[in-house]
Amino acid sequence: MTTKSKVITWITVIILVLLGGFAYFKFWFVYATADNTGTINYFKKEGYLFKTYEGKMIQTGTMAGMKSYEFKFSVEDEKVAQQIRDNANHEMTLITKQYLGTLPWRGDSRYVVDSIVVR
Repeated sequence: MTTKSKVITWITVIILVLLGGFAYFKFWFVYATADNTGTINYFKKEGYLFKTYEGKMIQTGTMAGMKSYEFKFSVEDEKVAQQIRDNANHEMTLITKQYLGTLPWRGDSRYVVDSIVVR
């Protein structure tokens, strides 16, 4: 191999490793986990190519003057989606994973529900 082809090979490898690292941290690295408690405002399955479950939860404030907050989330797991549908009229806690980016097959939100706890 000539020096020029070695340099091109190393540059290509470095670029691929950097792109792979960026993709991992943007789309697969779990940035945070959280528990969000409230009642489901709406929950639906939508999408053109990838059908995903999307929903909004109303989180109410506990202090005087605090307003309610709408929390948008996505659900990957069919079993978790069924649990949410079955308990939509109850207060529940959604255990979520927060990603830095979205993927079409994971949903529209960076917050993906991992499991639920019904109160």
